[in-house]
Amino acid sequence: MSIKSSFLLLLIPLVCSVLAYTGFGFEFQVAVPTSCIAIIALLYWKRMKSFTDIFYIIAAFVFSIGGDWFLVNKGDSFIMFAAGIGLFFFAHLCYLIFAIINGKINRISLVLLLIIYLLFYIFALFPAIEEKVLSMFTLVYLLISCISVAAAVGTNLYKPARWAYLIGILFILISDTIIAFKEFLAYPELNFLILPTYYAAHICITFALIVRITNEQENGAPLRA
Repeated sequence: MSIKSSFLLLLIPLVCSVLAYTGFGFEFQVAVPTSCIAIIALLYWKRMKSFTDIFYIIAAFVFSIGGDWFLVNKGDSFIMFAAGIGLFFFAHLCYLIFAIINGKINRISLVLLLIIYLLFYIFALFPAIEEKVLSMFTLVYLLISCISVAAAVGTNLYKPARWAYLIGILFILISDTIIAFKEFLAYPELNFLILPTYYAAHICITFALIVRITNEQENGAPLRA
């Protein structure tokens, strides 16, 4: 497969994300991470033994699909909402493992993120969440999100892949933050950004993996930052 055609494959999740956002159904929302999984599997099929870390990204996308289903169908159910958050937690854990395999946690970024989000939790979320179990879940989720972003900052991937991966993880953090405003603080003004940032995250992360494999094909060995 040529390099150009590899990047053209991203049109598939991009079109699916537009259709999902414009109201064509949950099937197209699921099709975004599903098509990204298919693209990654196609490009890495003959090199999976050399790039076993991609299985963590695939697992993260699978957990995200499950999380989507629970949140879309949660209604007023606390259990469904908690299950969705739990699956997204495991998705973040997979992103974190991938980043650590390819680098290390950036301590400065971690400290800054923890300061921002712990203050956000203490002064905004904690007073607003009456259910203490849910409050604890939310805190743990915020912590793994911050660590995941800090690890993305610390990756030593080929620079374009590194930046694309970091942007993708940041998009997830932004989407999750907006969801927190919506669910716990009754602030719906930013709701229109939840899905676009979420879809963009999958596309950016997939783009990062495409960049890495095409760089390997061109140079014979993966470049590091």
